[in-house]
Amino acid sequence: MNLLKKLFAFYIYSSVHVALAAMSLAWVTLLELGLGVDKVVLCFVFFATISGYNFVKIYGLGKFYKERFSNWLQWIHICSLFSFIMMCYYGLHLKLQSILVMGVFAVLTFFYAIPFLRGKTRNLRQVEGLKVFIIALVWMGVCVFLPVINEDYGVTQDVLLMGIQRFTFVLVMMLPFEIRDLKYDPLNLETIPQKIGVKKTKVLGQLLLAFILVLECFKTQFSFSRMGVLGAVVFVTGMMVWLSRIEQQKYYASFWVEALPIFWLLLGLIVF
Repeated sequence: MNLLKKLFAFYIYSSVHVALAAMSLAWVTLLELGLGVDKVVLCFVFFATISGYNFVKIYGLGKFYKERFSNWLQWIHICSLFSFIMMCYYGLHLKLQSILVMGVFAVLTFFYAIPFLRGKTRNLRQVEGLKVFIIALVWMGVCVFLPVINEDYGVTQDVLLMGIQRFTFVLVMMLPFEIRDLKYDPLNLETIPQKIGVKKTKVLGQLLLAFILVLECFKTQFSFSRMGVLGAVVFVTGMMVWLSRIEQQKYYASFWVEALPIFWLLLGLIVF
């Protein structure tokens, strides 16, 4: 049992779980657009997410990361190196336009962790009120526009609406983390719960989820099956946001909330 707990902790701390979530969201995009399974894109998203998240942990969170994950630091470095190599391998198999698009989001990730503002003492993560929006933007690019561009599908009205939906969904998914981190985040970060309070943050989450459902109605390729799956995902997500607390169970956000895209994918594979 102790070994299983350690393996599970490594699974979370090494960013494998969040990588599965990102890959799942990219897969949902392929499913909804009827594009089949692009293994190159999905593998790239998986390994790029591990590389990106661990890069931010190591260079963006610094001392906090090293203290919190000290027991796993060596293994996480090994996992990150392997993932970076695999990311480069699959990246070389992407189409040129896909690589260029990913370059933009790679730069965003880099400056999210590396200080370059105010005499190189602040990074994008430390800019007031910007953190969750950058994360949502990168997820949108990787999970919607990368699969679309690599499949030469074209950026249609439905794709643009899907991009807005994913951006909003990731924004909502971040709210339980923002609530949990109230006890860690400095006040100058101006996170959403810091600015409007926990209760209003939860209400905002519900309104944003309703917005996602409304956008689905404007798609030219509207489908009742997709709407049903999205409705189930929105309902579960809304419940998890509403039940969020500052004092959460250890893996409430980092496992259960981050598993929401995996839940979305499983429902999609069953229904579509």
